[in-house]
Amino acid sequence: MRYKGINHIALATGDLNATIRFWRDLVGLRLIAGLGRPGYRQYFFEIGPRDMLLFFEWNHVQPIPEKDHGVPVQGPFGFDHLALEVETLEDMWQIYDRLKAADIWVSEILDHGFIYSLYSFDPNNIPIEFSWANPEFDLRKTPRMQDSKPVFEARKGPDPLPDVWPEVSEPTLPQEQKIYPGEGSELRSKKNRW
Repeated sequence: MRYKGINHIALATGDLNATIRFWRDLVGLRLIAGLGRPGYRQYFFEIGPRDMLLFFEWNHVQPIPEKDHGVPVQGPFGFDHLALEVETLEDMWQIYDRLKAADIWVSEILDHGFIYSLYSFDPNNIPIEFSWANPEFDLRKTPRMQDSKPVFEARKGPDPLPDVWPEVSEPTLPQEQKIYPGEGSELRSKKNRW
């Protein structure tokens, strides 16, 4: 299998208007699709050539409790923060200045070795990191393990291992490969409300 990137990350909001103003007008992501009806909407923002950010708008959703990026928690938990990579260091300073001008809390720019980062929150209290990749340290080209006591599976190296999971013994035959209609197929319609 080959992956191209993250198609989309789906988050939730109770205030789609504030979410659009933040992500489109302040952060600068294009709003490229909208689906739904009152009480249930999904709007897609373009992050880059292959990646999107999706917001569901559901009735009665409230902003999540504010939690600082990377700070450990206890109990059920599955999401820490969303990190978007900017193209240039100048882009980092631009987003920093835009957030400050909008009177939205933003951290200083921090040097993490392989990336420079700044941190903030969107109107839903979703923790956001904006990062610029330091070209001197490309972890994709040269993976590095600096954990002094890596977990057992990590000690086996960075690349996927064969024979860990059962082999597919009965692949789905082409004549059995059915794709069913789902929400969003209406985006192929020539009708456009813009």
